[in-house]
Amino acid sequence: MNFDALYSSFEAELKEVEHAILDLFRSNTSLIPAIGNYIIRGGGKRIRPLFLLASTELFGYGGKDRIMLAGIIEAIHTASLIHDDVVDSAQMRRGQPAAHSVWNNQIVILVGDFLYSNALRVAVLHKNQMIMEHLSHATTSMTEGELLQLSRISDPEISEEEYLKIIAGKTGALISAACSIGAIVSGAGPEQIQALADFGMKTGMAFQMVDDILDYAAEEDGLGKKLGKDLEEGKITLPVIELYAAADKSERNELKEIICSDGNEEAEDGLKRIFDLFRKYDTINISMKKAAKLINDAKDRLDSIEQSLNKDMLKILADYALERDK
Repeated sequence: MNFDALYSSFEAELKEVEHAILDLFRSNTSLIPAIGNYIIRGGGKRIRPLFLLASTELFGYGGKDRIMLAGIIEAIHTASLIHDDVVDSAQMRRGQPAAHSVWNNQIVILVGDFLYSNALRVAVLHKNQMIMEHLSHATTSMTEGELLQLSRISDPEISEEEYLKIIAGKTGALISAACSIGAIVSGAGPEQIQALADFGMKTGMAFQMVDDILDYAAEEDGLGKKLGKDLEEGKITLPVIELYAAADKSERNELKEIICSDGNEEAEDGLKRIFDLFRKYDTINISMKKAAKLINDAKDRLDSIEQSLNKDMLKILADYALERDK
């Protein structure tokens, strides 16, 4: 089985998850469901719900609770994207204008807040303290990760350790919660729940790491955005951190100037120079090897769980982090 076949096998459940997300936008305030419909119509692979559903399959659980919990996970992710687009002044999201450019910043921020709080409200109805702990930890970590990234904008001295903390919070935490909650709702034991949480954290970090690498290495048409967008926004990610560590003193000074540049023409020339240095130091391949190690470590955390086709589903999801090109 490959990723496409795996995705197809969950197609019916993922349609139900989309309905669950739309339910979380339900409100007597008409703007909220209107914006919800607009955002959900924009699509998305629903990777986080897929992790939760695959985790329940691992333990043979097929109850309806997993659909609502998968919807809650995706709603939290969607709320974070709504806020991120405002913070980053992003104009497009999944091939259509970002919600804040259709409505205004104040409205969509409040809709994001509504979605966060409503998702957690519905989660409380499950009356499972452990699920709430994992969700609350994930949402807290996501905010901390974003704030840490903002505190290190345009800072070439950011360390790899700080970067790993950022991606653990931004992306790892929610995928970790998706996997662990899938185990919790399935009635798994504490060791199995922890193994799934660790698997999700490492896989989620690898997903974000590959996203950051693709910002410099993908085909621009396939990526759907301008290459080097992270650098333009002052986000210093793994490829630039690796390059800064490998470069000589004069090249480091060049990099500092490029990172701190705010002129369009200078930025374009600077990006070309960075691509030249990436090739010189093989930075993209080195970065991808670090992502691959995270995936191998993630799959190792599943060793304590009995081998099955359902366990292979999670491994296929993990490998997808490295295989995709956008």
